Amino acid sequence: MSGGPMNAPAIEPISVKIPEAVRLTGLSRSRIYDLMKSGDLEYAKVGSSTLILVESLRQFVHARRARPCEAAMEPNREVP
Repeated sequence: MSGGPMNAPAIEPISVKIPEAVRLTGLSRSRIYDLMKSGDLEYAKVGSSTLILVESLRQFVHARRARPCEAAMEPNREVP
């Protein structure tokens, strides 16, 4: 058997356009633009296209993930 398209590994994009960045993150279009303007998201302009770097999206979201509080981690303890 040959290594046809059914056996090919999935290729992860290195960049996405604004609507896809909105879909992937759940953030609004205007929030994406604000983050680009502030430098929190890296992007590239290619002609009239704006491409958001996927790694930049990942880093932004991971840096802001919520950490569970210690009380919630202890079993049988009521959280006020």
